[in-house]
Amino acid sequence: MIYNLDKINEMAEGDEDFINSVISVFLEEVPQDLEDLEIALNDQNHDQVYKLAHKIKPNVDLLGMEQTRAAALQIETLGKAGANISEIQEVFPLLKKDIHQVVSELKKDFSI
Repeated sequence: MIYNLDKINEMAEGDEDFINSVISVFLEEVPQDLEDLEIALNDQNHDQVYKLAHKIKPNVDLLGMEQTRAAALQIETLGKAGANISEIQEVFPLLKKDIHQVVSELKKDFSI
């Protein structure tokens, strides 16, 4: 398991509906953001790369995905700096793999 719910549980204070809501929003938004990020990379659109990585970062952080958060932060920083797209594309597969894995785990663990 590459996620943990410690931060969400702390915020939820036992509210299962809140936890399920956070998980549902993650499952709805993050895969689409990831897809849009891949398109932005292919289009070499640094501004969109920056914005989408910035949007993904707090979502993976909320799920305690430190390695994934670090990858999103690196992509965000490189996008903002207008770095070479190939440099960003070296980091992207890690972000993509982790997000796909956690989406699969969440769907299984929460029977969604």
